[in-house]
Amino acid sequence: MSLLSSKHLLGIKDISSDDIDLIFSTADNFKQILNRPIKKVPSLRDVTVTNVFFENSTRTKISFELAEKRLSADVVNFASNNSSVKKGETLIDTVNNILAMKVDMVVMRHPAPGACQFLSEHIDAAIINAGDGTHEHPTQALLDAYSIREKLGSLKGKKVVIVGDILHSRVALSNIYCLQKLGAKVRVCGPPTLIPKHMAALGVETSFNLRESLEWCDVANMLRIQLERQEDRYFPSLREYSLQYGLNLELLNSLKKEIVVMHPGPINRGVEISSDVADSDQAIILEQVENGVAIRMAVLYLLAGKGA
Repeated sequence: MSLLSSKHLLGIKDISSDDIDLIFSTADNFKQILNRPIKKVPSLRDVTVTNVFFENSTRTKISFELAEKRLSADVVNFASNNSSVKKGETLIDTVNNILAMKVDMVVMRHPAPGACQFLSEHIDAAIINAGDGTHEHPTQALLDAYSIREKLGSLKGKKVVIVGDILHSRVALSNIYCLQKLGAKVRVCGPPTLIPKHMAALGVETSFNLRESLEWCDVANMLRIQLERQEDRYFPSLREYSLQYGLNLELLNSLKKEIVVMHPGPINRGVEISSDVADSDQAIILEQVENGVAIRMAVLYLLAGKGA
């Protein structure tokens, strides 16, 4: 098998563990290329990719754009800062514009869950979901799992706790699907108000005790509090949240073992994670950023049909 089983990457839920393994092995090759003096390859020459972002993004957008340029693709960027964009007429207009540009691949971020699925049903181009509302963020989950594999050798049997704002996080859902498909055990931890009721149905443990979860895990993925998605107050204050669910160096050093610390970014230093933890040897946050380019190169390459 040298091609993905799906034409699109809409979510981790829709792909197989074989697909994930193929993406990882392809990323291994691209990571070697990224460490060479000449980092560009002609793999996607004459392939046109458009980045369509209806939500603000810095890290994901730059990572995708860098991956596309490293593969020698022709890149078109489209951004909408209109916060009232919804899944109706505006997205249809976008579809028609994309069709007119004769693009081969579309990387899209949109505030509405299911927007990428909607787009995939209306155009022939391959669609990569760069985040749709609170639904999924598949490439983030892939780079997170890839980074754990790189650090620990395998995900099978590893215990991973995802801490923080699970309710509003597309990263959490994609991570849960990805980690489970690779044989990891997953737990979520945070205030009861930020843990969705359906976690048990996903086969995920729930905890409200950070210390106990850190003692249990091999890997802690610390999510930020997504204040921009919260219309209600889910906890008394950021200070209160940090005292109960923030990871600081004193807590990290008091554990009976070393754990791997991750963060999908952007980091709210001093809230979910302290600066000395973020910059510690146990944190692989910068490795996640580096691996993000290799993973996105692999996904672009495979969805362009170049894996055969």
